Amino acid sequence: MNEILLISSLLFIYGTTLLAYRFLGRAGLFGMTVAVTILANIEVVILITAFGIEQTLGNVLFATTFLITDILSECEGKKYANRAVVMGLWASLFFLTISQSWRIYQPSINDTMHPMVYQLFSLTPRIIIASFIAFAISQFFDVWIYHKWWQFTEKRTGSRHRFLWLRNNGSTLISQFINTLIFTMIAFVGIYDFKTLFSIFTSSYIIYTIASLLDTPIVYWARKIKEKQIQTKIK
Repeated sequence: MNEILLISSLLFIYGTTLLAYRFLGRAGLFGMTVAVTILANIEVVILITAFGIEQTLGNVLFATTFLITDILSECEGKKYANRAVVMGLWASLFFLTISQSWRIYQPSINDTMHPMVYQLFSLTPRIIIASFIAFAISQFFDVWIYHKWWQFTEKRTGSRHRFLWLRNNGSTLISQFINTLIFTMIAFVGIYDFKTLFSIFTSSYIIYTIASLLDTPIVYWARKIKEKQIQTKIK
């Protein structure tokens, strides 16, 4: 069941991201950035086992943020990719503030949910801080290195169009490694033993790698959408 849910979740999230860009443009991707950042910070506290690997549930959503910045880098430019990163950071800070206020409220005597909410978000500050630092460093790096790969391939081939797969995966795989390492160390050191930490890091990076490879057709598709929109305006 977990494997089916993960695959279905990946298809749904990537498909929704593409539809957001198709019908709402970069504003749709900005909205997706905020949504997936907040949801990923909730999901990441849940450990599951799927495909024989123990992993945090937020991996697919976090991977989507790299897909979004790659689409924006390719189709809209570096400025808008960096803007999406800033929006994701803002969403994390906003979510941290609001979610922690839920724990402070004095519940009604008829309340039945407060203990569960309190427990669920008891780890949130550390998780959010870890996510915030890892997200900021890895995402800004991802945008930077994406365009460095682009400059490299354009210089070697004389074409800005070719080797999209290289700049997409070349940037994301390195950035995801940085993201996974920073997040795992800040979020879980002292909570889990070394074996579990290594398992979380390894499984997370494997999932990120698979997600990165699977998102390449989505970036190509997004570029076709952009090209058709440009052609329509010219006509």
